[in-house]
Amino acid sequence: MHKEGLMTHGRATLRQLRKTALLVMVLTTGGRPAQAQSAVDLKPTPQQTEWQDLEFGVILHFDTNTFLDREWGDGTADPKVFNPTAFDPNQWMRAIKASGAKYVVLVAKHHDGFCLWPTSQTDYSIKQSPWKSGKGDVVREVSTAARENGLKFGIYLSPWDRHEPKYKDPSAYDKYYNAELQELASSYGDLVELWLDGAGSTGRTYDFSTIISTLRTYQPNTIVFADTGLFEYGDARWAGNESGKIEYQNWNVVDRLGYRRWRPAEADTPLRKLHWFWHPNDEGSLKTVDELLDSYENVVGHGGQWMLGVAPDNRGLLTDGDAARLRELGDTIRARYSRNLLLDHTQVDANVANALDSDLDTFWSAPDHSHVATLEVRLQKPITFDRAQTMEWLIEGQQIQRYSIDAWENGRWTPVVVSSAIGHRKIDSFAPVTATRVRLNILASTGEARIREFSVYSVGDSAPKPR
Repeated sequence: MHKEGLMTHGRATLRQLRKTALLVMVLTTGGRPAQAQSAVDLKPTPQQTEWQDLEFGVILHFDTNTFLDREWGDGTADPKVFNPTAFDPNQWMRAIKASGAKYVVLVAKHHDGFCLWPTSQTDYSIKQSPWKSGKGDVVREVSTAARENGLKFGIYLSPWDRHEPKYKDPSAYDKYYNAELQELASSYGDLVELWLDGAGSTGRTYDFSTIISTLRTYQPNTIVFADTGLFEYGDARWAGNESGKIEYQNWNVVDRLGYRRWRPAEADTPLRKLHWFWHPNDEGSLKTVDELLDSYENVVGHGGQWMLGVAPDNRGLLTDGDAARLRELGDTIRARYSRNLLLDHTQVDANVANALDSDLDTFWSAPDHSHVATLEVRLQKPITFDRAQTMEWLIEGQQIQRYSIDAWENGRWTPVVVSSAIGHRKIDSFAPVTATRVRLNILASTGEARIREFSVYSVGDSAPKPR
């Protein structure tokens, strides 16, 4: 009797709780379905996974600042100073392509408000410059050159505008900015990314609902990059600094004020130390290949998107030093990761082969409903390696929470790496180890682990010492 009474009471209470929860949902969401709040339930959109596969992009800074030895324009520069004498974006793109980058983002308008296309919204643009007698269009020529060289194209359109008088009137400026965006979104082909920079906008609220609606009308697949302050609108987030490193465990699902979303991280850093724009007599600021590699491996190698800043000079060309450094970077990355030593394996089954085939459309799968698993490769002879790359298949979300990479030494498994958060791509560095068997040991996953690629390499003396 007691038990039956308790059970009946429990069912009644559950019905009441469900009614209360439904009422709360209606009151707080207007009756819209509540968003999934469990991180393991959140998955990327097809556009996000395609963008994450690009991994490495370049952001291009080139405007009146280039001709005035400035980093931050104040909106007072005379448009007549913009007059490159040898403008050749194909030269830029050849060097950028050689670096291994897959896309470029052009700063179409920086904070100074000067526009690199013949916008109808203001005369503060290349229409008033002597370059091509005011008939030129930098955005057009750069976007064309990018695509002709096999690179995707995106734009940076600064919300902050230090020239436009309408900026003092938020409503009028929102319309102005939205009209500029409409021109760019409707006239220059597919845009891979829209960069929303928050610099200078502290305390300012923009009408991003309308702005993003305009973008989506013309560009439904563009990835919107924004800091977590624009969490509602961004498809990707800033990594938090311009050092070009992600030095934390990188999870794609980020919580902001209890609101979780899939937001992969992008880390930006310039090719020249502290400089986004070109400056004369500044060759000493060019980063070394080792410095760039360290940045690459701490961003792409931590599951993030690497955005490298490149700046043409006042001729409209990349300097010989910059172009050479980009090519050296690409050559070094390709040489370092050109050959997976696990390819010297003995026969493996079809499932394991999917993780060794360099085909990102195939993947190894852990057993159904498993939360631990191992992917083992036996080798024909001992190999020595000091670097490992692992790529997680993310279409069903980021599943792997903890893992180790183990080497078979002296008749037993020895972990050389124990870590977490594999994500899109994880590069692990460690002291050289020699083994005849290597395994990826999934220690904890929220669902069945899936691995697109698993590889090991010998980098040699340049390999960073384990932290």
